[in-house]
Amino acid sequence: MSDATHPSAPAVTPVPGKGSLLIQDARTQKRNAAERRFKAYGIIAITIGMLMLITLVYNILSRGTGAFQQTFVTIEVTLPEAKLDKNGNRNIDDIKKVSTFGYAPLLRSAFEEKTAALGIQTGMKSKEMAGILSASAPAQLRDFVIADPSVIGTTVAFEFLASGRVDGYLKDRVSRDSIANDNNISVAQLDLVDQLVAAGSIEKRFNLAFITGSDSSDARPEAAGMGVSMLGSLFMMLVVLALALPIGVAASIYLEEFAPKNWITDIIEVNISNLAAVPSIVFGILGLAVFINYMHLPTSAPLVGGLVLTLMTLPTIIISTRASLKAVPPSIRDAALGVGASKMQSVFHHVLPLAAPGILTGTIIGLAQALGETAPLLLIGMVGFIASNPPDSIASGLLDPNSAMPAQIYEWAKRADPAFYERAWGGIIILLVFLITMNTIAVILRRRFERRW
Repeated sequence: MSDATHPSAPAVTPVPGKGSLLIQDARTQKRNAAERRFKAYGIIAITIGMLMLITLVYNILSRGTGAFQQTFVTIEVTLPEAKLDKNGNRNIDDIKKVSTFGYAPLLRSAFEEKTAALGIQTGMKSKEMAGILSASAPAQLRDFVIADPSVIGTTVAFEFLASGRVDGYLKDRVSRDSIANDNNISVAQLDLVDQLVAAGSIEKRFNLAFITGSDSSDARPEAAGMGVSMLGSLFMMLVVLALALPIGVAASIYLEEFAPKNWITDIIEVNISNLAAVPSIVFGILGLAVFINYMHLPTSAPLVGGLVLTLMTLPTIIISTRASLKAVPPSIRDAALGVGASKMQSVFHHVLPLAAPGILTGTIIGLAQALGETAPLLLIGMVGFIASNPPDSIASGLLDPNSAMPAQIYEWAKRADPAFYERAWGGIIILLVFLITMNTIAVILRRRFERRW
């Protein structure tokens, strides 16, 4: 006998019987369909999130990159000794007596000579022609002369900032139609701008002063920069780092390693978790009441901003530090105690070094969160203050009124001139660069020192 099938016999496909694994019953089909729907929902959610992120990044870059370019006007200015140093002795005190009003006529004359040399015919008066310059031009010229009085009596080529309207015209932010009711610029001045652009006397280029400069008044949006507010944020972060890190780590070590497990510590832990979810403006109100109204610390000072942000950052650092301490296996503690180490020695010599990467990562993320906070700073007066000069010492940086990057962006965004709005978007780019850098450092440190048990 043999089981071999005759070659001429037709092939028979085996029919799975009831309960075979090859047949999906109704429940299995329903479960698989639910899984496919869940995957589809996830892909749709990720796609929507990516589209929103791309839209956000596109909007920020398209509206903010213009702030890093500025329009400059090149003219040669004669600095007559008869007006700037009447005594001819180059005495700095005598030179300082000449105000910006004394330099404005020099700019007008220089502009008139410039247009004449280029063969530009215009019916405007010299004062109107010089109106395409920034209102800060006389002060820029005066500062240059005071810094180097030897230039008096010579003719020097200067690059002055163009006015915000002229800058907006060359960036397509201002059009001839939009200035119909604008008293700050005229069509004739725009015609002159076109001729000067063709002659190469007006050009757009990278504006380093936007990164290193200070804020300006409403009349000079083209001169506004982020530099001083960046220093304000730096001093605030130093205060946060100096206070939040040691206090947060010490509190975490005590709660995790030494505190008795009773209802009191349970209440403390619950409240720390709740504080992490409290809106940041509540910390601003607390800082206003305690640090300014009660302790009479200076308003708008980075020291006060740093103290407020310390209160806001502490729960984040405590929670991340406790999580890092918990991640260290108990066998490390048991081994240390087993060779005769005290409880404190086991924690500080063995547990804490192993938890340090996680603590460092949580601290950096907490600092990044504090760097971008705006609401607490509004209540302690770090908006509406124009810091025109950078601090000259550490004490000055901590105690003198200043602004911070998010507060500066908020201040620009609420001003009426569109030039400030463009700078607000540019400020967001700078702030995002800082935040992305800090988060990248946190990721690198976590991967570099991560321990797997």
